[in-house]
Amino acid sequence: MPQGQQDARAPEVPAPLSVSRVTLRYQTEKGLVTAVEDVSFTIGRGERLALLGPSGCGKSSLLRAVGGFLKPASGAILLNGAPVKGPGPDRMVVFQEFDQLLPWRTVSGNVEFALRRARGLSAAAARSVARDWIGRVGLARFADAFPHTLSGGMKQRVAIARAFAVQPAILLMDEPFAALDALSRRRMQDELLALCEETGATTLFVTHAIDEAVHVGTRVLVLSAHPGRVAAEYPVSGEAARRGTAAFAALEAEIQSRIFGSEPLSSDAEADHVLEHA
Repeated sequence: MPQGQQDARAPEVPAPLSVSRVTLRYQTEKGLVTAVEDVSFTIGRGERLALLGPSGCGKSSLLRAVGGFLKPASGAILLNGAPVKGPGPDRMVVFQEFDQLLPWRTVSGNVEFALRRARGLSAAAARSVARDWIGRVGLARFADAFPHTLSGGMKQRVAIARAFAVQPAILLMDEPFAALDALSRRRMQDELLALCEETGATTLFVTHAIDEAVHVGTRVLVLSAHPGRVAAEYPVSGEAARRGTAAFAALEAEIQSRIFGSEPLSSDAEADHVLEHA
């Protein structure tokens, strides 16, 4: 480069989420417990990282640390290059529990409240955006209903509409469909996938179901049993991203083999059961 000529390259844009050598510990009556140890990964813009592993491996703890609810014992969590120091509207969490809505507010009211707090919208603007997102998740007829009148799946739709409406830097989903029946769970997975692809949402999705991880994620990160460490990582693209294809089944079998060893399980349902109760 000639003397005095400046480097014209654009500065490197930080990843939406960077987790670097994070260890999480918590105190119990029996002493200090390590939930996850030395875990590192990044999520690019528009990616959906499925965090997969058995119960007790610390995947939900890791999601809560990204959300700012847990402080790492060591390591760093960066959101768009800035350290995570606590919860904020740049991260929206959808939990497994159905009772994550404000019971005294209507469906629309729950979404409007989040919009006014997180995005500072006026009442009229918040109402307009809320109604739009409630319609997108198929609940337009229930906009004025209260949470106690809704089914579990409908409550999760409201929580998802609220999360998307706020337009956070990253969506954090902690097994959001685990408590649903099989048919509702499958339908909700498809609906979430469609919304993510429509909006380009960056997502961290925690699950113990291999099928769900492959279907929802653009990448699957497998954590080992307690304490959780990164055991393997799998990209999901092309035919492998389509349920019912040979490539999807092959990737699912490869992940299953990585988690359980060479001995095959008799069914996907059994695999999910073992992961859940490991």
